[in-house]
Amino acid sequence: MSSASTAAATRPATEAQPQLVIDNVSKQFGEGPEAVLAVDQVSFNVMPGEFVACIGPSGCGKSTLFNIIGGLLGEYVGNVMIDKERIAGPHPAVGMVFQEESTFPWRNVLDNVCFPLELQKIAKSERQDRAQKFIDIVGLQGFEKRMPSELSGGMKQRVSIARTLVSGPQILLMDEPFAALDEQTRLLLGDKITQIQQDLHQTTLLITHNLTEAVQLSDRIVVMTYRPGRVKRIVDIDLPRPRTSDVVSSAAFGKYVAEIWGDLREEASRGMAESESSTATRGKSARG
Repeated sequence: MSSASTAAATRPATEAQPQLVIDNVSKQFGEGPEAVLAVDQVSFNVMPGEFVACIGPSGCGKSTLFNIIGGLLGEYVGNVMIDKERIAGPHPAVGMVFQEESTFPWRNVLDNVCFPLELQKIAKSERQDRAQKFIDIVGLQGFEKRMPSELSGGMKQRVSIARTLVSGPQILLMDEPFAALDEQTRLLLGDKITQIQQDLHQTTLLITHNLTEAVQLSDRIVVMTYRPGRVKRIVDIDLPRPRTSDVVSSAAFGKYVAEIWGDLREEASRGMAESESSTATRGKSARG
């Protein structure tokens, strides 16, 4: 199986222009000898309706890239463009789902999902109708009046996803959204995300360190190096859609996991070696 295998059957054929362009993006924190180059000349595109995962070892700058694309982090080199418009701060076309659980504990499910529409001054009846649509889409019908304290971790993340989608973002960014969940819940929630993405034709970029999750959900996977984060390679995932978690037991899935793990193991080992070397150096300095 070639990493350059075509995944044409998994992507919209009618769209020729990328919706999201990351063009030679670099970001450094600090100055002088203490400066840290987090990401270095990262470039890739995301087509309309495509699901792309960005994966790499800890410290590769995945979350830095997420914050740049989401408009939360400025003063970077390069360009991030949506439909040829350069991002300069938070963009209305971008919806973000974070790793941390972000439901409002004092609001029930319906009111949580309605919140972005309240900020837009949309009439109550309309916003409740729109919120109900996305509550149904994420599979939480019947839980509209439940408070977050009555929900499981996976259900809370579905509320967060519905609350993000209700505003109609063109691009959905997700940063480790399942990190706090057990593996079984991850797989089942992955099924729901896949269904939502296909039903809405939602352009999606997932930041993750979970290899199974990336292969299960994605059309393509951007594999990043250890710090500074660079694009090591991009792998097309040529697995049929509609796709469910059943695919994880297939031989084709296992080949993708093994192939990409080879890249990740190399980068993670490099990061571990650098960390151990740095620790040893600091120890010698401390001993005088």
